[in-house]
Amino acid sequence: MSTVVSSPGKVLVAGGYLVLDPAYSGIVVSASSRFYTVISDDLSLGAHRIQVRSPQFKDATWRYTVTFGSSAVHVEEDPSNTSKNKFVFLALNKTLTLAYEVKGPDSLKEILSTGLDIVIAGGNDFYSQRAKLESLGLPRTLKSLESIEPFAYTGVRLADVHKTGMGSSASLITSLVSALLIHTKTIPSASFSDVDTDGRRLAHNLAQYVHCLAQGKVGSGFDVSAAVFGSHLYTRFDPDVIKDLMNENTSALHPVLSPTNKAWNYRIEPFQLPPLTRIMLADVDAGSDTPSLVGKVLKWRKEDSVKANALWTSLDRTNQALAQVLLRLSKLYADDQENYTDAVKYISSLSHLQWTANPQIPDGERPVIAAFHEAHTLSESIRAQMREMGSSAGVPIEPEGQTKLLDACISQAGVVGGGVPGAGGYDAIWLMVLDPVDSSPDQPPTQRIEHVWSNYSGVSPLSATESIAKGSRIENLEDIKGLKAAVDRS
Repeated sequence: MSTVVSSPGKVLVAGGYLVLDPAYSGIVVSASSRFYTVISDDLSLGAHRIQVRSPQFKDATWRYTVTFGSSAVHVEEDPSNTSKNKFVFLALNKTLTLAYEVKGPDSLKEILSTGLDIVIAGGNDFYSQRAKLESLGLPRTLKSLESIEPFAYTGVRLADVHKTGMGSSASLITSLVSALLIHTKTIPSASFSDVDTDGRRLAHNLAQYVHCLAQGKVGSGFDVSAAVFGSHLYTRFDPDVIKDLMNENTSALHPVLSPTNKAWNYRIEPFQLPPLTRIMLADVDAGSDTPSLVGKVLKWRKEDSVKANALWTSLDRTNQALAQVLLRLSKLYADDQENYTDAVKYISSLSHLQWTANPQIPDGERPVIAAFHEAHTLSESIRAQMREMGSSAGVPIEPEGQTKLLDACISQAGVVGGGVPGAGGYDAIWLMVLDPVDSSPDQPPTQRIEHVWSNYSGVSPLSATESIAKGSRIENLEDIKGLKAAVDRS
């Protein structure tokens, strides 16, 4: 019987840079694209042997041996491995150490006595599909993406793949450590049946630690948080909680990572996009080095703290206002579904400049249209303030090319707003568009955006929408299209 756990990717739609500071929060949307970890017993490997495979890449099999000391467990890389995978190695090492502490050596030895075959596969959206579409002679549309097999083989080594910035490393680590925690019975399988369980929180704390360790620094953690909990308003944890573990000043993991440790002071507040809207993501053929962008912005904040703090405080107010108006739209839908649905259909055929212009709008639809218009205004204000931050820090948070592309998109009928996700840069944009039940006789906003993107070379859609499922979850192998075929791929 296989253990299968999936964890979603993410889009930080508001709160870039600010989420590094616990005084501020960000809006993080979890994506429908997920990483899957499949763990199966494999007697052919031998006792205490682990094989990890990533069937989407060349030369992507890593083998490990687990040994038991008098008071610890050790994971050793096989000399035959043709490459190293720091993320996988640290996830195995730290998760098995935690399992050893919680369950004891005898339990862990028994579970590992058969050997484990672990397959890790990510949804196609985590990797650029532009070259694949071109090789198939297909246009860059959402429909074309459906023609690509799930968990498609990339034809390249892992180090050479073009990622799309959806948090692949955080999703991978979260799915891997969560699956291992369940397979080793360190947490019960029911841990992921609810958002608020000790098991889910332990998986979160462990994934945050492993991800920080693999990256060599303590980041904001919003990407791991989205992978564990789904869409939410995120406020980071105090980095000091794992300082001793990062510095290897302590060897015991569980006292620090336990959900009962009050030093884990991150906050997650409920959030999801309004009904009858969808997020659209574009993979843009350019690149930005996120660490260098972040480093320069933080340097500017330190050197020009008065101006920077004033801008961050103003930007945070705008971010929070956007979050609240989007949540208010969900309430408007719950209170009056009919008028909300009619209002969405009406404004989906108009540019934002026309949404409030008609004096004949029915009274029941006015609050909905006004709220969407407010969301548009706030998202444009966020873009302006992010550009100001980039200009002050001397970094391309919203480069000129992205500004032109976003302006062209946001001027289309039925588009609420958009921006560059996370830290910004050249390689992606996000949009929130209206998604009415029925657009006829007009063209759906998604098709208008696809047309705009088709006129830009190097811009390709991603198929991801918002994941309504709350973060990590246990799956059935046969229920996920194409996953069993990927697992069976040699």
